[in-house]
Amino acid sequence: MSRLTLALDVMGGDIGPRVTIPASVSALEQDPMLTFLLFGDSEQIEPLLADVPTHLKDRLLIQHTPRQIDNNQGIVYALRHSKGTSMRLAIESVQKGEAQACVSAGNTAALMGLSKVLLQPLKGIERPALISMIPTVNGERTVMLDLGANLECSAEHLYQFALMGAVFAESMLGLVYPRVALLNIGIEEVKGYKSIREAANLIEKQTALNYTGFIEGNFLLNGKADVIVSDGFAGNIALKTLEGAAKNIVSLLKGSDVYPARTSVMKRLVSSLVKRLFKQGYQRLTNMNPELYNGASLIGLNSVVVKSHGAASANAFTYAIRDAALQVRQDIPNKILIGLEKLKR
Repeated sequence: MSRLTLALDVMGGDIGPRVTIPASVSALEQDPMLTFLLFGDSEQIEPLLADVPTHLKDRLLIQHTPRQIDNNQGIVYALRHSKGTSMRLAIESVQKGEAQACVSAGNTAALMGLSKVLLQPLKGIERPALISMIPTVNGERTVMLDLGANLECSAEHLYQFALMGAVFAESMLGLVYPRVALLNIGIEEVKGYKSIREAANLIEKQTALNYTGFIEGNFLLNGKADVIVSDGFAGNIALKTLEGAAKNIVSLLKGSDVYPARTSVMKRLVSSLVKRLFKQGYQRLTNMNPELYNGASLIGLNSVVVKSHGAASANAFTYAIRDAALQVRQDIPNKILIGLEKLKR
Protein backbone atom coordinates (compact mmCIF):
# COMPACT_ATOMS: atom_id res chain seq x y z
CA MET A 1 0.00 0.00 0.00
CA SER A 2 1.49 3.32 -1.12
CA ARG A 3 1.57 6.62 0.75
CA LEU A 4 -1.07 9.11 -0.35
CA THR A 5 -1.99 12.70 0.36
CA LEU A 6 -5.63 13.63 -0.15
CA ALA A 7 -7.14 17.11 -0.19
CA LEU A 8 -10.36 17.41 1.84
CA ASP A 9 -12.84 20.24 1.50
CA VAL A 10 -13.87 20.06 5.15
CA MET A 11 -16.36 22.93 4.89
CA GLY A 12 -18.54 21.26 2.26
CA GLY A 13 -21.81 19.49 3.00
CA ASP A 14 -24.79 20.23 5.21
CA ILE A 15 -22.86 19.97 8.49
CA GLY A 16 -19.24 20.69 7.54
CA PRO A 17 -16.34 20.10 9.95
CA ARG A 18 -18.49 18.34 12.56
CA VAL A 19 -18.78 15.49 10.06
CA THR A 20 -15.68 15.81 7.89
CA ILE A 21 -13.14 16.10 10.72
CA PRO A 22 -14.25 12.97 12.64
CA ALA A 23 -14.38 11.17 9.30
CA SER A 24 -10.82 12.20 8.43
CA VAL A 25 -9.56 11.00 11.82
CA SER A 26 -11.35 7.68 11.35
CA ALA A 27 -9.83 7.28 7.88
CA LEU A 28 -6.35 7.92 9.28
CA GLU A 29 -6.89 5.24 11.92
CA GLN A 30 -7.92 2.74 9.25
CA ASP A 31 -5.17 3.56 6.76
CA PRO A 32 -1.69 4.32 8.17
CA MET A 33 -0.42 5.38 4.74
CA LEU A 34 -2.78 8.35 4.38
CA THR A 35 -2.15 12.03 5.07
CA PHE A 36 -4.62 14.88 4.60
CA LEU A 37 -4.60 18.51 3.60
CA LEU A 38 -7.62 20.01 5.38
CA PHE A 39 -9.02 23.09 3.68
CA GLY A 40 -11.33 25.13 5.87
CA ASP A 41 -11.79 27.47 8.81
CA SER A 42 -9.12 26.64 11.40
CA GLU A 43 -11.26 28.12 14.19
CA GLN A 44 -13.86 25.44 13.52
CA ILE A 45 -11.37 22.66 12.76
CA GLU A 46 -8.88 22.87 15.64
CA PRO A 47 -11.37 22.38 18.54
CA LEU A 48 -12.53 19.15 16.87
CA LEU A 49 -8.94 17.88 16.89
CA ALA A 50 -8.26 18.71 20.53
CA ASP A 51 -8.49 15.10 21.75
CA VAL A 52 -6.95 13.47 18.69
CA PRO A 53 -3.68 11.59 19.42
CA THR A 54 -0.49 13.30 18.26
CA HIS A 55 0.50 10.49 15.89
CA LEU A 56 -2.70 11.14 13.94
CA LYS A 57 -2.51 14.93 14.12
CA ASP A 58 0.94 14.77 12.57
CA ARG A 59 -0.68 13.43 9.39
CA LEU A 60 -3.08 16.39 9.14
CA LEU A 61 -2.15 19.77 7.73
CA ILE A 62 -4.71 22.54 8.11
CA GLN A 63 -4.87 25.03 5.25
CA HIS A 64 -6.87 27.90 6.73
CA THR A 65 -9.56 29.66 4.73
CA PRO A 66 -12.76 31.20 6.11
CA ARG A 67 -14.43 31.12 2.69
CA GLN A 68 -16.60 28.37 1.26
CA ILE A 69 -19.05 27.75 -1.59
CA ASP A 70 -22.60 27.41 -0.31
CA ASN A 71 -24.89 24.71 -1.63
CA ASN A 72 -27.58 27.23 -2.55
CA GLN A 73 -25.31 29.31 -4.78
CA GLY A 74 -25.89 29.10 -8.53
CA ILE A 75 -23.12 27.65 -10.67
CA VAL A 76 -22.20 30.94 -12.37
CA TYR A 77 -22.01 32.88 -9.10
CA ALA A 78 -20.16 30.06 -7.35
CA LEU A 79 -17.48 29.85 -10.05
CA ARG A 80 -16.99 33.61 -10.27
CA HIS A 81 -16.58 33.92 -6.51
CA SER A 82 -14.70 30.66 -5.86
CA LYS A 83 -11.23 32.13 -5.36
CA GLY A 84 -9.91 31.33 -1.90
CA THR A 85 -12.75 28.95 -1.01
CA SER A 86 -12.11 25.60 0.63
CA MET A 87 -13.37 23.68 -2.40
CA ARG A 88 -11.28 25.56 -4.94
CA LEU A 89 -8.12 25.41 -2.83
CA ALA A 90 -8.55 21.66 -2.38
CA ILE A 91 -8.86 21.15 -6.14
CA GLU A 92 -5.92 23.47 -6.81
CA SER A 93 -3.75 21.39 -4.48
CA VAL A 94 -4.42 18.40 -6.75
CA GLN A 95 -3.69 20.52 -9.80
CA LYS A 96 -0.33 21.51 -8.29
CA GLY A 97 0.56 17.93 -7.38
CA GLU A 98 0.43 18.59 -3.62
CA ALA A 99 -2.37 16.01 -3.25
CA GLN A 100 -3.37 13.01 -5.36
CA ALA A 101 -7.16 13.35 -5.03
CA CYS A 102 -9.86 15.66 -3.73
CA VAL A 103 -12.92 14.78 -1.62
CA SER A 104 -15.80 17.21 -1.08
CA ALA A 105 -19.42 17.11 0.06
CA GLY A 106 -20.02 20.61 -1.29
CA ASN A 107 -21.98 22.13 -4.16
CA THR A 108 -22.07 19.48 -6.93
CA ALA A 109 -22.27 21.92 -9.84
CA ALA A 110 -19.40 24.01 -8.50
CA LEU A 111 -17.26 20.92 -7.87
CA MET A 112 -17.93 19.74 -11.41
CA GLY A 113 -17.21 23.13 -12.96
CA LEU A 114 -14.03 23.83 -11.01
CA SER A 115 -12.69 20.30 -11.52
CA LYS A 116 -13.29 20.49 -15.26
CA VAL A 117 -11.49 23.85 -15.53
CA LEU A 118 -8.58 23.15 -13.17
CA LEU A 119 -7.96 19.43 -13.69
CA GLN A 120 -9.12 19.11 -17.32
CA PRO A 121 -11.09 16.23 -18.86
CA LEU A 122 -9.32 13.25 -20.36
CA LYS A 123 -8.51 13.48 -24.06
CA GLY A 124 -11.63 12.86 -26.12
CA ILE A 125 -14.07 13.32 -23.24
CA GLU A 126 -16.46 16.25 -23.59
CA ARG A 127 -18.11 16.02 -20.17
CA PRO A 128 -17.00 14.25 -17.00
CA ALA A 129 -19.79 12.36 -15.26
CA LEU A 130 -20.67 11.36 -11.70
CA ILE A 131 -20.27 7.63 -11.28
CA SER A 132 -20.86 5.35 -8.33
CA MET A 133 -21.39 1.71 -7.46
CA ILE A 134 -24.76 0.51 -6.22
CA PRO A 135 -25.46 -2.84 -4.53
CA THR A 136 -27.63 -5.53 -6.08
CA VAL A 137 -29.96 -8.01 -4.42
CA ASN A 138 -27.63 -10.90 -5.32
CA GLY A 139 -24.76 -9.41 -3.34
CA GLU A 140 -22.88 -7.99 -6.33
CA ARG A 141 -22.37 -4.37 -7.42
CA THR A 142 -23.41 -2.35 -10.45
CA VAL A 143 -21.79 0.80 -11.81
CA MET A 144 -24.15 3.69 -12.57
CA LEU A 145 -23.59 7.06 -14.28
CA ASP A 146 -24.36 9.97 -14.69
CA LEU A 147 -25.75 10.73 -11.24
CA GLY A 148 -26.25 14.47 -11.51
CA ALA A 149 -23.30 16.21 -13.12
CA ASN A 150 -24.97 16.67 -16.52
CA LEU A 151 -28.73 17.21 -16.46
CA GLU A 152 -29.09 17.23 -20.25
CA CYS A 153 -27.03 14.87 -22.38
CA SER A 154 -26.68 14.26 -26.09
CA ALA A 155 -26.38 10.81 -27.61
CA GLU A 156 -22.61 11.31 -27.90
CA HIS A 157 -22.36 12.15 -24.20
CA LEU A 158 -24.26 9.00 -23.23
CA TYR A 159 -22.02 6.99 -25.55
CA GLN A 160 -18.92 8.39 -23.84
CA PHE A 161 -20.44 7.61 -20.44
CA ALA A 162 -20.90 4.00 -21.57
CA LEU A 163 -17.25 3.77 -22.63
CA MET A 164 -16.00 5.23 -19.34
CA GLY A 165 -18.39 3.15 -17.27
CA ALA A 166 -17.25 -0.06 -18.94
CA VAL A 167 -13.59 0.68 -18.25
CA PHE A 168 -14.41 1.70 -14.66
CA ALA A 169 -16.30 -1.56 -14.10
CA GLU A 170 -13.42 -3.59 -15.51
CA SER A 171 -10.90 -1.85 -13.23
CA MET A 172 -12.90 -1.52 -10.00
CA LEU A 173 -14.99 -4.70 -10.18
CA GLY A 174 -12.56 -6.94 -12.05
CA LEU A 175 -15.07 -7.69 -14.80
CA VAL A 176 -14.39 -8.82 -18.35
CA TYR A 177 -16.73 -7.47 -21.04
CA PRO A 178 -19.19 -5.89 -18.56
CA ARG A 179 -22.84 -5.69 -19.59
CA VAL A 180 -23.92 -2.14 -20.47
CA ALA A 181 -27.54 -0.92 -20.40
CA LEU A 182 -29.29 2.42 -20.92
CA LEU A 183 -31.85 3.56 -18.34
CA ASN A 184 -35.15 4.19 -20.10
CA ILE A 185 -38.92 4.18 -19.54
CA GLY A 186 -39.29 0.88 -21.38
CA ILE A 187 -37.25 -1.85 -23.04
CA GLU A 188 -38.78 -1.39 -26.49
CA GLU A 189 -36.55 0.26 -29.12
CA VAL A 190 -39.13 2.98 -29.84
CA LYS A 191 -39.33 4.16 -26.21
CA GLY A 192 -37.65 7.19 -24.65
CA TYR A 193 -36.14 10.47 -25.76
CA LYS A 194 -34.51 10.75 -29.17
CA SER A 195 -31.08 11.19 -27.55
CA ILE A 196 -31.46 7.89 -25.69
CA ARG A 197 -32.50 6.01 -28.83
CA GLU A 198 -29.61 7.52 -30.79
CA ALA A 199 -27.20 6.65 -27.98
CA ALA A 200 -28.43 3.06 -28.14
CA ASN A 201 -27.49 2.94 -31.83
CA LEU A 202 -24.01 4.33 -31.12
CA ILE A 203 -23.34 1.93 -28.26
CA GLU A 204 -24.69 -1.08 -30.14
CA LYS A 205 -22.32 -0.41 -33.04
CA GLN A 206 -19.31 -0.38 -30.70
CA THR A 207 -18.39 -4.07 -30.67
CA ALA A 208 -15.99 -3.55 -27.77
CA LEU A 209 -19.04 -2.81 -25.59
CA ASN A 210 -21.34 -5.57 -24.36
CA TYR A 211 -24.60 -3.68 -24.88
CA THR A 212 -27.69 -5.45 -23.53
CA GLY A 213 -30.35 -2.84 -24.36
CA PHE A 214 -32.63 -0.62 -22.28
CA ILE A 215 -33.25 -1.19 -18.58
CA GLU A 216 -36.18 0.11 -16.55
CA GLY A 217 -35.98 1.61 -13.07
CA ASN A 218 -37.52 -1.42 -11.36
CA PHE A 219 -34.52 -3.55 -12.37
CA LEU A 220 -31.68 -1.29 -11.17
CA LEU A 221 -30.86 -3.54 -8.22
CA ASN A 222 -31.46 -6.88 -9.93
CA GLY A 223 -27.97 -7.34 -11.36
CA LYS A 224 -29.21 -7.38 -14.96
CA ALA A 225 -26.44 -4.97 -16.03
CA ASP A 226 -22.92 -4.20 -14.82
CA VAL A 227 -23.01 -0.61 -16.13
CA ILE A 228 -26.18 1.49 -16.18
CA VAL A 229 -26.00 4.69 -18.24
CA SER A 230 -28.32 7.68 -17.88
CA ASP A 231 -28.43 11.45 -18.14
CA GLY A 232 -27.75 13.21 -14.84
CA PHE A 233 -31.37 14.24 -14.24
CA ALA A 234 -32.90 10.77 -14.37
CA GLY A 235 -29.82 9.18 -12.78
CA ASN A 236 -29.89 11.47 -9.76
CA ILE A 237 -33.59 10.91 -9.15
CA ALA A 238 -33.18 7.14 -9.51
CA LEU A 239 -30.23 7.05 -7.11
CA LYS A 240 -31.94 9.13 -4.41
CA THR A 241 -35.10 7.05 -4.73
CA LEU A 242 -33.04 3.91 -4.15
CA GLU A 243 -31.23 5.52 -1.21
CA GLY A 244 -34.45 6.60 0.45
CA ALA A 245 -36.09 3.20 0.03
CA ALA A 246 -33.02 1.37 1.32
CA LYS A 247 -32.71 3.63 4.37
CA ASN A 248 -36.35 3.14 5.30
CA ILE A 249 -36.19 -0.64 4.93
CA VAL A 250 -32.92 -0.97 6.85
CA SER A 251 -34.21 1.36 9.58
CA LEU A 252 -37.42 -0.67 9.90
CA LEU A 253 -35.57 -3.98 10.15
CA LYS A 254 -33.10 -2.57 12.66
CA GLY A 255 -35.95 -1.20 14.75
CA SER A 256 -34.94 2.47 14.63
CA ASP A 257 -37.43 5.29 15.17
CA VAL A 258 -38.22 6.23 11.59
CA TYR A 259 -41.91 5.61 12.21
CA PRO A 260 -44.23 6.91 14.98
CA ALA A 261 -43.95 5.39 18.44
CA ARG A 262 -47.36 3.70 18.17
CA THR A 263 -45.94 1.33 15.55
CA SER A 264 -42.94 0.26 17.66
CA VAL A 265 -44.53 -3.07 18.66
CA MET A 266 -45.33 -3.90 15.05
CA LYS A 267 -41.82 -2.87 14.01
CA ARG A 268 -40.28 -5.28 16.48
CA LEU A 269 -42.54 -8.10 15.38
CA VAL A 270 -41.87 -7.55 11.68
CA SER A 271 -38.13 -7.13 12.24
CA SER A 272 -37.92 -10.28 14.35
CA LEU A 273 -39.90 -12.30 11.82
CA VAL A 274 -37.81 -11.13 8.88
CA LYS A 275 -34.57 -11.82 10.72
CA ARG A 276 -35.63 -15.35 11.58
CA LEU A 277 -37.06 -16.33 8.22
CA PHE A 278 -34.67 -14.53 5.92
CA LYS A 279 -31.30 -14.31 7.65
CA GLN A 280 -29.35 -14.19 4.42
CA GLY A 281 -31.74 -11.70 2.84
CA TYR A 282 -31.65 -9.52 5.94
CA GLN A 283 -27.87 -9.39 5.83
CA ARG A 284 -28.00 -8.38 2.19
CA LEU A 285 -30.48 -5.62 3.01
CA THR A 286 -28.26 -4.21 5.75
CA ASN A 287 -25.31 -4.39 3.34
CA MET A 288 -27.31 -2.17 0.98
CA ASN A 289 -27.13 0.70 3.47
CA PRO A 290 -26.40 3.80 1.32
CA GLU A 291 -23.67 4.89 3.77
CA LEU A 292 -21.53 2.01 2.53
CA TYR A 293 -21.69 3.44 -1.00
CA ASN A 294 -21.33 7.15 -0.26
CA GLY A 295 -19.08 8.87 -2.73
CA ALA A 296 -19.64 9.43 -6.42
CA SER A 297 -16.57 10.02 -8.55
CA LEU A 298 -16.18 12.65 -11.25
CA ILE A 299 -15.05 10.22 -13.90
CA GLY A 300 -13.39 11.49 -17.08
CA LEU A 301 -10.90 13.86 -15.40
CA ASN A 302 -7.11 13.62 -15.29
CA SER A 303 -7.25 13.25 -11.50
CA VAL A 304 -9.50 11.63 -8.90
CA VAL A 305 -12.30 13.77 -7.48
CA VAL A 306 -14.92 12.20 -5.19
CA LYS A 307 -18.22 13.88 -4.34
CA SER A 308 -19.73 12.86 -1.02
CA HIS A 309 -23.44 13.21 -0.34
CA GLY A 310 -24.11 16.60 1.26
CA ALA A 311 -26.05 15.01 4.13
CA ALA A 312 -23.48 12.26 4.71
CA SER A 313 -22.67 11.16 8.25
CA ALA A 314 -19.09 10.89 9.50
CA ASN A 315 -19.15 7.16 8.77
CA ALA A 316 -20.38 7.75 5.22
CA PHE A 317 -17.80 10.47 4.55
CA THR A 318 -15.11 8.04 5.67
CA TYR A 319 -16.23 5.66 2.92
CA ALA A 320 -15.91 8.48 0.38
CA ILE A 321 -12.32 9.07 1.52
CA ARG A 322 -11.52 5.37 1.27
CA ASP A 323 -13.02 5.28 -2.23
CA ALA A 324 -10.80 8.17 -3.35
CA ALA A 325 -7.69 6.47 -1.96
CA LEU A 326 -8.58 3.20 -3.70
CA GLN A 327 -9.07 4.92 -7.06
CA VAL A 328 -5.71 6.64 -6.82
CA ARG A 329 -3.97 3.39 -5.94
CA GLN A 330 -5.76 1.66 -8.81
CA ASP A 331 -4.66 4.49 -11.15
CA ILE A 332 -8.22 4.76 -12.44
CA PRO A 333 -7.86 7.96 -14.56
CA ASN A 334 -4.95 6.50 -16.51
CA LYS A 335 -6.67 3.13 -16.90
CA ILE A 336 -9.75 4.89 -18.28
CA LEU A 337 -7.60 6.85 -20.74
CA ILE A 338 -5.87 3.66 -21.94
CA GLY A 339 -9.17 1.79 -22.05
CA LEU A 340 -10.84 4.52 -24.09
CA GLU A 341 -8.04 4.46 -26.64
CA LYS A 342 -8.35 0.67 -26.95
CA LEU A 343 -12.13 0.82 -27.28
CA LYS A 344 -12.00 3.50 -29.95
CA ARG A 345 -9.49 1.47 -31.94
